[in-house]
Amino acid sequence: MSGSSQVGQGKGVGLGLAVASAIAFGGSGVAAKPLIDAGLDPLHVVWLRVAGAALVMLPVAVRHRALVRRRPALLLAFGVAAAGVQACYFAAISRIPVGVALLVEYLGPALVLLWVRFVQRRPVTRAAAFGVVLAVGGLACVVEVWSGVRFDALGLLLALGAAGFQVGYFVLSDQGGDAGDDTPDPLGVVAYGLLVAAVLMTAFARPWTMDGSVLAHSADMDGTRVPAWLLLAWVVLVATVVAYVTGVVAVRRLSPQVAGVVSYLEALVATVLAWTLLGEHLSAPQVMGGALIMVGAFIAQSTTPAKASPDPVVKGGPDREASARKAAS
Repeated sequence: MSGSSQVGQGKGVGLGLAVASAIAFGGSGVAAKPLIDAGLDPLHVVWLRVAGAALVMLPVAVRHRALVRRRPALLLAFGVAAAGVQACYFAAISRIPVGVALLVEYLGPALVLLWVRFVQRRPVTRAAAFGVVLAVGGLACVVEVWSGVRFDALGLLLALGAAGFQVGYFVLSDQGGDAGDDTPDPLGVVAYGLLVAAVLMTAFARPWTMDGSVLAHSADMDGTRVPAWLLLAWVVLVATVVAYVTGVVAVRRLSPQVAGVVSYLEALVATVLAWTLLGEHLSAPQVMGGALIMVGAFIAQSTTPAKASPDPVVKGGPDREASARKAAS
């Protein structure tokens, strides 16, 4: 198989994993909302999600325990990013409309381009930047941001904090990907990142105040009674474990900005699932916005070279090689 064929195959696998991650993340809200409506505090749902996933990934953490000695800063930072996105987002929606908070948070993938351009000092193609702008515009239509904007300075700052933590997630997922034999295993990074996030969320959410009896009953999903434990299992196993693992591996095969743009599909998936499972119907602008998201993601993905190509991520090979050597050190 030629080098170009291998690059194309790796790029295709990476794109498939990124889409799978977006779908898995997108299904979290549909399963979590009935739990919240049944009486669980939103922060308690977040804590159950992170702590449950950390428990599932514990055997992986034990297997890759050498990472604690080799990459302690990376594991700590990844955990902070994972917990920070969720904590800031839930705090933001207590002060500003959900649509505004979601739009501001999903500026994160666009901020990745700024990181690449101004921090790593690597050029970014105009087509990739246009794809991000198009996706942001589509996301504004999907969440119908015009339906109720209330400018609360602290709420907007919290939403921007979520966006910043999301940048950290994508950038840290790519950290060390070019370090050769010393490359940290993505499963180990996810496992320890979730452990760190669980510890942080324990202090923030105070789970000892949670009404655990809710999980022993069923929750309503658009008129259908579903066992609460089954919804929680979906949130933990699919929307967290599968979502994070596929997402980190996708970033390794693609790049932070490409995987970040594909993640915009999460909002579309969440909206479609809410339509079909929760009875929350889509309007015409939302349908149009979903189309814009997919077009924008495709443009950015198809115009940005894969990591395995001679000029990974963006053009400017020597700069990329210097950046890779710095990351490995």
